[in-house]
Amino acid sequence: QIQVVESEGGSVQAGDSLSLSCTISGSRFTNYALGWYRQAPGKEREGVACITAIPRVGYYRDSVKGRFTISTDDAKKTLYLQMDRLKPDDTAKYYCVAGADYCSNFRAYNGIWGQGTQVTVSS
Repeated sequence: QIQVVESEGGSVQAGDSLSLSCTISGSRFTNYALGWYRQAPGKEREGVACITAIPRVGYYRDSVKGRFTISTDDAKKTLYLQMDRLKPDDTAKYYCVAGADYCSNFRAYNGIWGQGTQVTVSS
């Protein structure tokens, strides 16, 4: 059985950086895709970034391209999302998805969801 545990998010100012991590227990890591989603208040959940099974390739939604970086440490079974030049529009609850079957564009499908972590960016 796989468990997905996210790091704490945080509250930052616009232009700051923040890194999220997600540690996965169980065997569904190396040969699976992983991703990040987010949901802002009053909005639908949206895909942010997805990274394929090995060889790892990352994909991003347009609004975060060049600012966010998705990566993994396969030895530690950990997924990361480095977020730079944050904007107030990035404020949302961020969810890690692990053990996903595949990435389609920047979305991870058929994975196991974490509990979510709040990121707040003030102007």
